[in-house]
Amino acid sequence: MILNALRARDAQAIEQAAQALRAGDLIGLPTETVYGLAADANNPAAVAKIFKAKDRPADHPLIVHVAQASEVGHFASEVPPFAQALMSAFWPGPLTLILPRRPEVAAVAAGGQLSIGLRCPSHPVAQALLKRAQALGVQGVAAPSANRFGRVSPTTAAHVALEFPKTETQDLLILDGGPCEVGIESSIVDCSRGVPVLLRPGGVSRTALTEVLSACGHPLVSPEQAAQASTQQAPKASGTLTAHYAPQAQVRLMSLADMQAAWLKWAASQKGHLALYVREKPDFLPFDVVSGVHAVKVFKMPDNADTSAHCLFADLRRMDEPSTVEIWVQSIPLSAEWEGVADRLRRAAA
Repeated sequence: MILNALRARDAQAIEQAAQALRAGDLIGLPTETVYGLAADANNPAAVAKIFKAKDRPADHPLIVHVAQASEVGHFASEVPPFAQALMSAFWPGPLTLILPRRPEVAAVAAGGQLSIGLRCPSHPVAQALLKRAQALGVQGVAAPSANRFGRVSPTTAAHVALEFPKTETQDLLILDGGPCEVGIESSIVDCSRGVPVLLRPGGVSRTALTEVLSACGHPLVSPEQAAQASTQQAPKASGTLTAHYAPQAQVRLMSLADMQAAWLKWAASQKGHLALYVREKPDFLPFDVVSGVHAVKVFKMPDNADTSAHCLFADLRRMDEPSTVEIWVQSIPLSAEWEGVADRLRRAAA
């Protein structure tokens, strides 16, 4: 049993969490992507607690979660037609849209920017809480991942409890909604500069986004293309720093051939424990090492991109034992469906 975790599907638990949000407290919130550290998005003091608890820079914006698309107008001053098309296709779901912000709302959650990131999560617990909180006057919930800033995101309530055994004044209330289905954060599309710009790959694939946007005459563009076409500065967005999602151990991305060459040097150095995260058996290791008896442990990466995304953060946490010095990860396939996993691993290795 996790300390101060509630069985999230109980109406009483939802009520307690909604009342906590209204009172300006923080809670641990399950979503289909990762668990969030949540507060009333329109309560500056409550949102400031998120930044302090995570040790997150105050100018690094948070994503605001809403129960339905009709609430977007409370936060956004403008919703372009292509953003409407994305909402219709993928909400509720793992997609965040950055839109021009109404100046009178959620300035602290937006990191002081004139834009704001909005998402409508599909997790039934998140939906139930957002709707009950709205009935109590909480219009939207700011909820970045419930981890220390820059570290591995949490995909279970137990991960959240390890990150935040207490808030500043009390135990953190956590809604336990089970393991997250998607397992990596939402895709982020900037809709604030007149064209749709993919800022972060995630739970909705580039292929799926492109199909919807092409149908309405607005092809998805890269940040580089947007910078050339517009004089407007790109907004900051969650999870887009070069280094992010990092365990304590150093992460290195390499092919199996490179692992074999590196292993010869590692075996000679005896400089600590090593974890390998691979889709194929590393034949260069002796059998007893592969079984994890000695200083090297081998973890199986799923062959399927969606399953790999679902397992990624939990697996990184399992590999990141106190004795583990480095985590070697087999190179990710170069295909659209693996883009979200590749992004997270690239930032973890940075």
